Amino acid sequence: MGILERIAEIEREMNRTQKNKATEYHLGLLKGKLAKLRAELIEPKSSGPKGDGFDVKRSGDARVALIGFPSVGKSTLLSTITETEAAVSNIDFTTLQATPGRWEHRGAVIQMLDLPGIIEGAAQGVGRGRQVVSTARTADLILMMLDATKSHMQRALLERELEAVGIRLNQRPPNVYFKVKTGGGISYTATCKQSQLTEKFVYTLLHQYRIFNAEVLVREDVTLDGFIDVVVGNRSYIPCLYAYNKIDAITIEEVDRIAREDHTVVVSIERGLNMDAFKDAVWRALDLLHVYTKRHAERPDFNGGLILRTGATVEDACRAIHKSLLDTFKYALVWGRSAKHNPQRVGLAHALCNEDVIEIVRK
Repeated sequence: MGILERIAEIEREMNRTQKNKATEYHLGLLKGKLAKLRAELIEPKSSGPKGDGFDVKRSGDARVALIGFPSVGKSTLLSTITETEAAVSNIDFTTLQATPGRWEHRGAVIQMLDLPGIIEGAAQGVGRGRQVVSTARTADLILMMLDATKSHMQRALLERELEAVGIRLNQRPPNVYFKVKTGGGISYTATCKQSQLTEKFVYTLLHQYRIFNAEVLVREDVTLDGFIDVVVGNRSYIPCLYAYNKIDAITIEEVDRIAREDHTVVVSIERGLNMDAFKDAVWRALDLLHVYTKRHAERPDFNGGLILRTGATVEDACRAIHKSLLDTFKYALVWGRSAKHNPQRVGLAHALCNEDVIEIVRK
């Protein structure tokens, strides 16, 4: 029996099983088996070429992957906000390869990837789906393009396909320390009360994965699915922005209802409606920082600056300018929200905020 058949058999058993407190343990073990098989499907054990993803060189300060069903406006969006001429048509599957585009906003250079349309069963490789979702794992943001005129189920279907290949949307990794060891058995410690996770489930799941020596430290209330993700280890936690296109074809009441959902923006690409708000929403979802630099006794350079990730430190800023700065770094002067007073003398570990000004002083 192949992997796909075994996955289908476990899914049928899960559908047959009633979901309640008594069956929670059994369903958790089934989910563990399912996650293991899906991991094998994504990353085959054979030493031959895997053939996953499209060969697109990464460029710019961030990468955004356009995911969606065929004919929802992905190529139209790419042609509208970038200089790329993507194939645009009302016919399904116009895009057959990953088409990169370059887009500048608020000083950041953003690479947008127009990926071929996903169809149901993409996680199992239907319609080049495995290549699409594998490329999506390399993105800093997934922009899920949806048709506002169609059923809300399209969003749930896409989320299910991405979840099946280990992509977790708008989630953070569980606060669990997990390390496989060479001896000593399994050590399980929970620093807080667990509503689902039990020591029995931890031991049984690890034995299912043929792990007999490990240290597990749970620092928060973790679901069974969350712990399975920790054990499997190949999960990608990526922010997602849901963009509903073609809002000119629905009522204003429907537009208002959709726009109030979390991580959502509404647009009409062909008519250019709400495009400025869309660009700002992408910027916020990427969670980037714009940090300005200045030389000694000179005014800050507000025309350029550095694009960094949220949580970046002075050390990250030095690397972005030139890695050789770290060898001669003495201290930095920082003006802005991260400074207790202006300027503040700081070291490499100082965390920067958006629109800070930094001056590097060398030895």
